[in-house]
Amino acid sequence: MSSSHPRADGPRRRRFTPEQKLAHLAAYEEACEQQQGGAYLRREGLYSSLITEWRRLRDAGVLQGKQPGQAIGRPSKEQAEIARLRRELETTQQRLDRTETALEIMGKARALLEDISESADTETKRNKR
Repeated sequence: MSSSHPRADGPRRRRFTPEQKLAHLAAYEEACEQQQGGAYLRREGLYSSLITEWRRLRDAGVLQGKQPGQAIGRPSKEQAEIARLRRELETTQQRLDRTETALEIMGKARALLEDISESADTETKRNKR
């Protein structure tokens, strides 16, 4: 930018190496586990859109093995498909876990209701005698 440009002395666009991107992703995901993801982004001055893009690149395998300063391009069609399938697998696994938990709860609730019913039947029989 020329010195006559209004933001010539303003902030410069930051650049991150692949290692820094991976480190930020790991730290952000750890912060999210503790419900502190937004605080991490504010503290580091990052946008959630960066995290989304870096996660997409990481899942596609584009960030692994890159040297500092080496260009990171768009993922190939195969890499994009692998990333999509990984996301789909993760989503499906989460749904499966949730379904298993719901079935377990429903089984326990049924057993509890049967116990209550049996107790009520026993109590009714005692009262009739």
